[in-house]
Amino acid sequence: MVLVKINISPDTILVGIGVSSGIGIGQSHLLNRSRMVAIERRLQSEEDVEAEVKTFLAAIAHSKKQLDEIKDRADSSALADHLYIIDTHKLILEDQMLIDETIGWIRQELLNAEGALQRTLNKFNEVFAGIQDEYLRERRSDVASVGDRVLRSLLGITQQALTDIDGKAVVVAHDLSPADTMQIDKQKIVGFVTDVGGRTSHTAILARSLGIPAVVGLEKATSLIPANVPIIIDGDEGTIILNPSQETFREYLDKKQQFGYCEQQLKDSANLAAKTRDGRQVALRANIEILDELGPAQEYGAEGCGLVRSEFLFMNRSVPPDEEEQCAFYREIAIRMAPHPVTIRTLDVGGDKFVADICLQNETNPAMGLRAIRFSLKEQLLFKTQLKAILRASTFGDVRLMFPMISGVAEVRQCRQLLNEVQVELDAKQIAYDPQIQVGIMIETPAAAFIAEQLAKEVDFFSIGTNDLIQYCLAIDRSNEHVAYLYQPLHPAVLRAIKAICDGAAKANISVAMCGEMAGDPVYTLALLGLGVTEFSMNATSIPRVKRILRLATVRDGRRLSRLILKFTTATEVADFLDNEMRSRFPTAF
Repeated sequence: MVLVKINISPDTILVGIGVSSGIGIGQSHLLNRSRMVAIERRLQSEEDVEAEVKTFLAAIAHSKKQLDEIKDRADSSALADHLYIIDTHKLILEDQMLIDETIGWIRQELLNAEGALQRTLNKFNEVFAGIQDEYLRERRSDVASVGDRVLRSLLGITQQALTDIDGKAVVVAHDLSPADTMQIDKQKIVGFVTDVGGRTSHTAILARSLGIPAVVGLEKATSLIPANVPIIIDGDEGTIILNPSQETFREYLDKKQQFGYCEQQLKDSANLAAKTRDGRQVALRANIEILDELGPAQEYGAEGCGLVRSEFLFMNRSVPPDEEEQCAFYREIAIRMAPHPVTIRTLDVGGDKFVADICLQNETNPAMGLRAIRFSLKEQLLFKTQLKAILRASTFGDVRLMFPMISGVAEVRQCRQLLNEVQVELDAKQIAYDPQIQVGIMIETPAAAFIAEQLAKEVDFFSIGTNDLIQYCLAIDRSNEHVAYLYQPLHPAVLRAIKAICDGAAKANISVAMCGEMAGDPVYTLALLGLGVTEFSMNATSIPRVKRILRLATVRDGRRLSRLILKFTTATEVADFLDNEMRSRFPTAF
């Protein structure tokens, strides 16, 4: 985050992370959503201990009732497709690990309920912080949100509801929970900004579904922004403007009007083909992890799922899901997305503990250690169970199988050997599966990019996972705030890696998908098409905008653009050029 100015003079600008598009103009409304701080207190008697356990369980029950009420109010709203988020929060409240761990602290350490819960939440937070996948790591905000709700109940604190806010307000808060966001009335709240947060949090997803502009990650917004000052929020640029001048005000009123017109056009074209002007059909698919995301994916025009994350099946449980449970999950996706393809990624866990039975030893650098396909090849029984489940589901639709974080040909061959063994077992039991199932790999390491030509001879497709490819190419830990600024998708090394991957795939005549964050950013679409990417998989809400670019462009345009950007020597040069080029060429798509 870059702070341009901090004085509240006319046109003071603060810059954060834009997570939901649009322009909002209103008065700042400060909302107290600071994290709860629990103070530990020692209990004096056995009676106190049991009373504290009862108090804790009552707070859990009270919190569940609050969530039920929020869900009831939201049931008929535009957020109906996202009610699973409330259900997810209820499941967190019912999580036996959370309950048992907290009660354990109360009984064994004689802690008060607030202190015991805080210790449990701290432990959960440490586990989530170690997860490399950004999407999964952001789920810690859900646990924190639920924890705050229970702590408030224990402390007897009542929050100001968003439904109480009047006028055209831009809400300024340390954080907003998904439950908060579900209560937003668009007639009163025209946008929100927060100190913390990321693009893949449930709060950000809900903001996009509501169509309300949002900027997060401002770090000190709540301490810098006074109450009741005029404020403009630009969700596309990730900026807010305090005390806008008359000239700025008029500029953003025009921008707001243009944005509304473009959004309507995008919605109208959601179901049109993603075909370039020169006739190239490009597949646009959705990344999903739970069944409730299938409806929105279809609504936004996804032609299948380019990345089904299977990790959620394995999280927060004492034993891994069995073959039947996994098969039912994959089968449901295959049926509902038919006739479009569904690409299922096998388990991609790192040094974090998802399931008690498959806990990994602590590693100094888990991102570089026993994770993804390396873990599956070590835990072969678990791996083969998942392969069987995926194969069985393959008779219900166009199911594709994908191995994550491949770094060499030997790994692919070992995976295929285990896949063959599983197929022999299913044959022996006369269990049906698709013998021609497409097998692909995720290209996420520089090693895989260097030998793309060799790897392409071993598989049916590639899928570029840009989030990891970028951090490994540039040796950047994205979660480290001190070096996060070096995470540059348009770094010349990254662009050359993508080019090498696409060239290697082209020689073997296999497709190249992209399922990382880059795939959903319309600024990159044309350049990626020119580099050779043939399929894009992304957050469903990004599909209409990327489709708009494709329908207005030609493959020749893309190739010309990709040749130009490969000549630049710094990421900043590429970014400036590409941003100007795309916005001038496709003004109605941004």
